[in-house]
Amino acid sequence: MAFFCVIISMYGGGFATVPAYLADIFGTKMVGAIHGRLLTAWSVAGILGPVIVNYIREYQLDHGIARASVYNITMYILAGLLAVGFVCNWLVRPVPEKYHMKDDPADAAPKPSAAIAKDAVADAPDANPTIVVLAWAAVWIPIGWGVWMTLTKAVVLFR
Repeated sequence: MAFFCVIISMYGGGFATVPAYLADIFGTKMVGAIHGRLLTAWSVAGILGPVIVNYIREYQLDHGIARASVYNITMYILAGLLAVGFVCNWLVRPVPEKYHMKDDPADAAPKPSAAIAKDAVADAPDANPTIVVLAWAAVWIPIGWGVWMTLTKAVVLFR
């Protein structure tokens, strides 16, 4: 229990240091975008982890595994996922310094709003509408499923 309390007490500190860690690894220019992706991955793991555990548990109970043993396989699967995450983190390399944001006084001078808008249009990549729709579907389908499941369970509880 003491180890659990120590780990839980570190959660906020780890969460608070992520932007600084990302800036050290990737530079400050794209920290906002990378941090958003990291939080998305973190939240997907927070949703999928318990769902995976629950499905494996139900599967094992349906196949006659004793209640005391239903989490044995689950822990091996979660340990494997943890190992995959460790390898993925180990493979991340810092971005070369030439891509880091520089302190250039010329960049600090304010630009007219028309020039900013022109630069934004010129720098914008051409987005394939099919990929955009698929990307948003990949986000909203799981969220919609989660909301639907929550509402159906809530209706059963409050009937």
